Amino acid sequence: MLKRAFDLSLATAGMLCLWPAFIVLSILIRLDSRGPVFFKQVRVGRRFRPFWIYKFRTMVSDAPRLGGSITAGNDPRITRVGRALRRTKLDELPQLLNVLKGDMSIVGPRPEVAEYVDRFHADYEVLLRLRPGMTDLASLTFRDEAALLAGVPYPEETYVSSILPDKLKLGKEYVRDACLTFDIALIAKTLAALWAPTLFLGRRRIR
Repeated sequence: MLKRAFDLSLATAGMLCLWPAFIVLSILIRLDSRGPVFFKQVRVGRRFRPFWIYKFRTMVSDAPRLGGSITAGNDPRITRVGRALRRTKLDELPQLLNVLKGDMSIVGPRPEVAEYVDRFHADYEVLLRLRPGMTDLASLTFRDEAALLAGVPYPEETYVSSILPDKLKLGKEYVRDACLTFDIALIAKTLAALWAPTLFLGRRRIR
């Protein structure tokens, strides 16, 4: 109950403070390329309940038809505005709506698509005891994920074999140590990473 009250307080404050940014970003997205302002996709939530996750659209509207679900490096499907949104993580802001709806928490293991959840079902039985979150240890560690995948021949296979297993380990670490003070520390680290990314965590290498 305390975590849910904390999430609601932060998400409400965030929406009240950031609504001008939502308007500006929506206009920029519409001016930059055809298609909707928001991107939505089904992810697997707490207790394996599917939900629609919201983001600002950063790719061309027919991106799923033009390529896979993994984005690597200078993917040509990413729009000009989308590239800036991804770099600054502003594309994640609409997930505040997911927090208000109860689909997500501010901090928690990042939600995945059903395909990957099915492949690692036993691991997600642990992770999905909690609501998935907007940020977590894996988000911080792999904040340059697209750049990591840019130099590999098969990005999706590499993601599944090398990156996702590490994300699952970090997710389990969060589940094991989850508490309000840990959440506050992760939020502070996330903000620090956004303001000074080069001073935060060195780049992971693909094994």
